[in-house]
Amino acid sequence: MIRIRSMSTRKREQASYETTSVFVLNMSAVEVESAHRPESFRGSLVIPQGKDSFTDRLDLENIFGRKAPLHVDLGCGDGSFICALAQRVPAKNFLGIERLLGRIRSAARKAAGLPNVRLLRMESSYAVRYLLPAESVETFYLLFPDPWPKRRHWRRRIVTGDFLCAISQALAENGKLLIATDHVDYFEKIMETARGNPNLAVGEPADVDPFDLRSGQVRPLTKFERKFRAQSIPIHWLALRKVLPGR
Repeated sequence: MIRIRSMSTRKREQASYETTSVFVLNMSAVEVESAHRPESFRGSLVIPQGKDSFTDRLDLENIFGRKAPLHVDLGCGDGSFICALAQRVPAKNFLGIERLLGRIRSAARKAAGLPNVRLLRMESSYAVRYLLPAESVETFYLLFPDPWPKRRHWRRRIVTGDFLCAISQALAENGKLLIATDHVDYFEKIMETARGNPNLAVGEPADVDPFDLRSGQVRPLTKFERKFRAQSIPIHWLALRKVLPGR
């Protein structure tokens, strides 16, 4: 259940979700270029999420037009990573979640022509908790989330105990959450939080790359990963695998 808040707060949140929460389906670059006004998010360009469906689980088979393993990029940015993944693994479905409109537009341009990519404009933590069906996700990617390094901002960090509980519920059995950060203090806090969840086990380092290296398919680099590698900044990876308690 959603935590009850004051009436004014709930109204502001509802108004925000009503005006910004949308599914972006596969579209041409020309269509995306025309999407500069709110009224442009009508018809076939974008499917808005109705005010009564903020807690309705996504009908993934209907959204993608098929049933296939689902990979979800949390905070997909401009879509470079998820689109590269989708091109390499056409047999899987890919959902990119991003709250910023400009980034969603950029991602939509890159996703044009990729039938296995869909985009959702929404806060990632909300989508995981309320919109993704239980046991529907094979792999989550949380790559370089904002570390909010100042102590007074720690409450804004996405990785919390509640967030990991929601992740474990959305993951299929043996599904994985892959996390990368350049911030060592945040990494250690994530590790501490993950160890407190009995449904998530820390995987082997090889789990960081979900592809079979013998096939020649290697995980594409994100924009931040390329930047940090170029600057010789260490990157900390964590692979969490869903397990049943007691196993």
